[in-house]
Amino acid sequence: MSDHPAGTAPTVGAEAIEAAAARLHNATATGVPVAPVRDLIGRDDVRAAYAVQRLVSDARRAAGAQVVGRKIGLTSAAVQAQLGVGQPDFGDLFDDMAFADGDVVPAFAVLQPRAEAEIAFVLAEDLIEGDLSYARVRAAIEYAVAAIEICGSRVAGWDISFGDTVADNASAGAFVLGPDRKRLDEFEPREVRMMMTIDGAEVSTGSGEDCLGDPVDAVVWLSRQVRELGEPLRAGQIILSGALGPMRPIVAGNTIRCTVSGLGAVSFTVAEEP
Repeated sequence: MSDHPAGTAPTVGAEAIEAAAARLHNATATGVPVAPVRDLIGRDDVRAAYAVQRLVSDARRAAGAQVVGRKIGLTSAAVQAQLGVGQPDFGDLFDDMAFADGDVVPAFAVLQPRAEAEIAFVLAEDLIEGDLSYARVRAAIEYAVAAIEICGSRVAGWDISFGDTVADNASAGAFVLGPDRKRLDEFEPREVRMMMTIDGAEVSTGSGEDCLGDPVDAVVWLSRQVRELGEPLRAGQIILSGALGPMRPIVAGNTIRCTVSGLGAVSFTVAEEP
């Protein structure tokens, strides 16, 4: 598998890529999950999957949404093994996905929602030119906060291969950022411990090392991938660095809370169905 998964032309035709994007768009338009798109683009054709993702994201931009950052997915070795891949994936974060600590998130905001706890980084510098070493990327991070990503899938029953989740914007749905901002000289991301609860019951635990060994390493990986695409990371962008523990399904009425050592807590509630 290429170190630069989206850097060259896809190996399936434009018609199949457009059909896959249209299928996913239909799920958004109707609120009804659809069949996987791997029948059109294959299970693990990385370039084709990112080509679909670009069409899906372009449609959101055309409708007025603004990109505010990126998310990194598949940072867990166990999940990579499950999908038969050896690298993470990434997707776009849009302004209409963002929620603040304590917010009530509409039940319809994300299809088939699942919550996972993460560290979010905000960049102080562009990562456009020059060396993208660990030291350079770490120095470009302004601060970190505890975060919960609300993953979602437009594919019915989360019946996803690697190609399906990449095409579906890396299963990005929404995200909630905590209020406590910490610089990287105030805590060490790989050493954090995380606990997530749903309605007060513990449902997920993990550590910084569960995210590619170090969440900063995940940002290094991302910075190289997106620069290869010609869409480098920029100052002010939010980077969701990947799950610190297993994601869990959530439903209307749930209150989800996570604590990350050194970064405090973040929570939200899913609105009751109307």
